[in-house]
Amino acid sequence: MKRAPLGSSARAIGLVGIAALAISPLALTVPAQATSPTAATAAAAPQAGRPDPSFGPADRRAAIAEAKQDRDATADRLRLGDREALVVKDVLRDADGTEHTRYNRTFDGLPVIGGDLVVAQTDAGKLTVTRANRDRIAVPTTDASVTGKAAKSDAARRTDLKAGTAAPVKVVYAAQHAPVLAWQTVVTGTEEDGTPVRDLVYTDAKTGKQLARLPQIMDATGSGSSLYSGTVPLQTVLSGSTYQLTDSTRGGHKTYDATGITSETDYRTGTLFTDADNAWGTGTTSSKQSAAVDAAYGAAETWDMYKAHFNRTGIRNDGVAAFSRVHFGNSYENAFWDDSCFCMTYGDGGTTFNPLTSLDVAGHEMSHGVTAATSGLNYSGDAGGLNESTSDVFGTMVEFEAANANDPGDYYIGEKIAKNGTYLRRMDNPSLDGGSKNCWTSTVGNLDPHYSSGVGNHLFYLLAEGTGSKTIGGRAHSATTCNSTTLAGIGRDQAAAIWYRAMSTYWTSTTTYPQAANGQVKAAKDLYGAGSTQCTATVNAWKGVAVTPTETCGTTTPPPTGGNLVANPGFESGAASWTQTSGVITNTGATPHAGSYFAWLDGYGTTHTDSVAQTVTVPAASAATLSFYLSISSDETTASTAYDTLKVQVTPSGGATTTLATYSNLNKGTGYVARSVNLAAYTGKTVTVKFLGVEDSSAATSFLVDDVSLTTG
Repeated sequence: MKRAPLGSSARAIGLVGIAALAISPLALTVPAQATSPTAATAAAAPQAGRPDPSFGPADRRAAIAEAKQDRDATADRLRLGDREALVVKDVLRDADGTEHTRYNRTFDGLPVIGGDLVVAQTDAGKLTVTRANRDRIAVPTTDASVTGKAAKSDAARRTDLKAGTAAPVKVVYAAQHAPVLAWQTVVTGTEEDGTPVRDLVYTDAKTGKQLARLPQIMDATGSGSSLYSGTVPLQTVLSGSTYQLTDSTRGGHKTYDATGITSETDYRTGTLFTDADNAWGTGTTSSKQSAAVDAAYGAAETWDMYKAHFNRTGIRNDGVAAFSRVHFGNSYENAFWDDSCFCMTYGDGGTTFNPLTSLDVAGHEMSHGVTAATSGLNYSGDAGGLNESTSDVFGTMVEFEAANANDPGDYYIGEKIAKNGTYLRRMDNPSLDGGSKNCWTSTVGNLDPHYSSGVGNHLFYLLAEGTGSKTIGGRAHSATTCNSTTLAGIGRDQAAAIWYRAMSTYWTSTTTYPQAANGQVKAAKDLYGAGSTQCTATVNAWKGVAVTPTETCGTTTPPPTGGNLVANPGFESGAASWTQTSGVITNTGATPHAGSYFAWLDGYGTTHTDSVAQTVTVPAASAATLSFYLSISSDETTASTAYDTLKVQVTPSGGATTTLATYSNLNKGTGYVARSVNLAAYTGKTVTVKFLGVEDSSAATSFLVDDVSLTTG
């Protein structure tokens, strides 16, 4: 397959939008506690990894439009197959010019479930990719071998659900699964307790086996009503002589009375709340306006928290508000976010709960919308727990940010609504609710997401507050670690900044807890520096919930070990310590010899030159050997002519370049083979070791290099 080369910088062909994003431009303002090397350094140049506060909605729209124009070129650069295409989801930009673009994928026009990826590109053209699934998509045919009726029947099997189904849709399913042709069916209905249900069910098109069932309505029993928030300010709109409960200062959020609406498939808004004197509610449930007051107040505080901490304007970061409905169902003891209607719905409670319109419930449920617009965490496995804990984290942040004396900030979830005076979840010690887990194991993902969320909740508390006993918001808190260590917190603002950065920039739909840990360590390095106390605290907090990140602090390049003089020998720290032409070092599109990253030279099928090099000081010794693993694949058919070559070269400081070995398309089809060259002539010298790939004008040849070592003896 022949591919057009993109040049040394994607900017040369207009790839302005390559970079990880997640629906928010992530114009995250640096928290007040954030440390920086010096004030002079901060003033002199933008710091890498910091969101650009000037990247507003108009810039985001322009970046998305440009990314859409360039998506074919981006697909080529990522070496996607001819049958694959990219769908731009969002773009964000860092202060140093790095852009993060989040994509979904299609295969022969079919959506790829679990095919999402995040591409980050610097101004210098350095490219890194994070994928939900790294498998090459190779579905041989998109002709389904089972009928839609069969898929629909399988999807509807559920004994506790009064269900209905929509016509199945053909997709490629690749969410933590080898890519297969599948049917996606939407199952709707209600649970026995009246909770609305809308699940996406995925069924293998060949075998009829159910692959996954992913809930789309994020429901949770929340806390509070105006009985708990007291008298609060409300933004309203005067229409004629009547005030409407519409907040024109926050995207036009409206609050409706949903009395009589009992089905999640009924997307009617209900009746907009109005009032004659602009004095709303009585602080008691005897007035239907009271619940509306708290719903409007919770929406406003959620909007303000995201804006103040992350410069995020609305749930989708597009300046448009959702809407809220109160008095849903009959004695309905729940609240839920529904991304389909982009709305928040509250029940009035019943025998167990009071009305569910408090601050942490509002922040929790609407944060499900932020997750859907960014990482898109699936509602199953570890990702489901991360989805729920993300909502608990930011619902808690809303409660703290509001600083409401009637409902002070704490790390209890749902403490205001339980009629028996207890709570739903506790972040300091999640296991106290009888179902949540404090510590991660490989089986945590088998739990209901409301319980597997305990690991994430515990992590956030340890990172923000540390261990030990303390009183927060008038309530007792006490935390211990899973590894019996003592930790000091970095404060909830910095902990939330790290969480948000990781969620919106590094996590994907299938992220596991160990992967989330690595994303947060990267985020801590982005925001506060590789040697910062915040980065170290992030690593230690994850160890405190039984997850050991493989991403490290201190320096982005591990020092050489085991006698190997080459730093970052397996490219696992990306381009650190290496000099490369654009896009050579990658973790996508082909298979490494070991680990995740490798160097991919050429493979475009047009005239092209790639290189990757490192300067090494070789001590005086009797022998020196450069070793590496090389895999060669080629579309060239000749058995006699070396059209495309890879040269191994050495250049001593101030000296001439020497080619020590040459490989070509004639060596193709070998898989990874251990190669070595003699560097004895260069002992006692500082040399630059280079792999130089040169490709002619037709028929692609790819040279994959991994696990380089330089040893002496």
